[in-house]
Amino acid sequence: MAGQGTPATALLVKRKIDHKVHTYSHDPRAAYGLEAAEALGVPAARVFKTLLAEVDGVLTVGVVPVDAQLDLKALAAAVGGKRAKMAEVSVAERTTGYVAGGISPLGQRKRLRTVIDASAGELPTMFCSGGRRGLEIELAAADLITLTGAVTAAIASR
Repeated sequence: MAGQGTPATALLVKRKIDHKVHTYSHDPRAAYGLEAAEALGVPAARVFKTLLAEVDGVLTVGVVPVDAQLDLKALAAAVGGKRAKMAEVSVAERTTGYVAGGISPLGQRKRLRTVIDASAGELPTMFCSGGRRGLEIELAAADLITLTGAVTAAIASR
């Protein structure tokens, strides 16, 4: 795994969390999440994207399947807030330490409140960004929830 280390993968190793690292060749013209699902040969419902939103002015992470949209009202409700809007890309990158398209819910510079779509709990394992475009981590949803201190809620809309 030389050259694959990111804060996300380092956290998993340090905490001895069972996981698999998957890499694929990223095409800059492709839609990140759907590209990952296709490249890895797994259903899009098992691959999750990490999005940042501001809920009542507080940065909040939403983790939803790549074939769905983040329901901002549902995200706000999940954390007891009223209003949510997507965070600026520059704010998301600066706060997490990752680049857009490679933002992982794990190993962020600052621990943010996190909501993972409830559909993750129905899967044997899920995939999320490993902290770089073309790098995905496969792990149990329960482990991701524990590591991020996340709550689960129905925050995806199709």
